Amino acid sequence: MKRRDFAVATVAAAVGGPGLLQVAQAQVAKPESGADYLVLDKRTAVEAPAGKIEVVEFFWYNCPHCNAFEPTLEAWIKRVPKDVHVRRVPVGFRDDFVPQQRLYYTLEAMDLVDKLHGKVFAAIHAEKQQLVKGEAIADWVAKQGVDRAKFMEQYNSFSVATKASKATQLQNAYRVEGVPALGVAGRFYTDGTLARNMPRALQIVDYLVAEVRAGR
Repeated sequence: MKRRDFAVATVAAAVGGPGLLQVAQAQVAKPESGADYLVLDKRTAVEAPAGKIEVVEFFWYNCPHCNAFEPTLEAWIKRVPKDVHVRRVPVGFRDDFVPQQRLYYTLEAMDLVDKLHGKVFAAIHAEKQQLVKGEAIADWVAKQGVDRAKFMEQYNSFSVATKASKATQLQNAYRVEGVPALGVAGRFYTDGTLARNMPRALQIVDYLVAEVRAGR
């Protein structure tokens, strides 16, 4: 979803419907800087361990395109080489995005991402739950068997607030205009608009990772 209007039909088409991954795989032309991906004017910090190449997925839980992209991304994550470090970063285009940023980082702090990240998307997009404010989020998390008081303690913690703030700073450093979007090694950026679809965006990321690995 675009930062301005949170609706990009091309991205929606790219991540939905059968056979699109196969279509993207047929598009094997060498990615071009400025057309398929952007090179950042100024490199930004990475959190990947030494010897690892960082790939960042920028997302928003309420974004239908991020929801549609999630299974494709999960499948891709399972096959990435060992020297690739993938991290998710929830965007904060407006102040009302902050509760969901805090939700993600609280799940991370409580080691619940694997268990509940996908369920958050399902609750919002399949079950039509309004998980946009802290109390509603805490109520939903409690129904998943998580101690509500412990969740809220983390949710309101300084460390989670700091991570949410840093996420917004990183999104701005990458100049993210819409989600889902992908950053590589603090140097490169692509999204569904540039790549023309998100499966192809992952192909471009594979190419950029190879370039970084080769020292280019």
